[in-house]
Amino acid sequence: MITLYGIKNCDTVKRASAWLAEQGLAYQFHDFKKAGVPPEALAQWCEQLGWERVLNRSGTTWRKLDEASRAAVVDSASAQALLLSQPSAIKRPVMQWADGRLSIGFSAELFASHR
Repeated sequence: MITLYGIKNCDTVKRASAWLAEQGLAYQFHDFKKAGVPPEALAQWCEQLGWERVLNRSGTTWRKLDEASRAAVVDSASAQALLLSQPSAIKRPVMQWADGRLSIGFSAELFASHR
């Protein structure tokens, strides 16, 4: 089963969801706002994708953080601590494909390569 992790009102998550539906691919949606971020999943994402890719430094949540909070993010452990408390700072969507592979972000080309 494919799992799409994200936030329901995120435009990129909506595009990813629409693409999956257009392809007839079944998936489950995990909403960070309602269900939180599974710590073990976050650790796996940071390990496999790199914490620098998981952390969305160009998003509003990151930009609204005070300078000390941003400066404190220096490695995977500090990034994960921030992302658990500020799930909106995770780049979206995070996809766990049926074969266990992970991807982050959305483009039709990226998704087609994981089918």
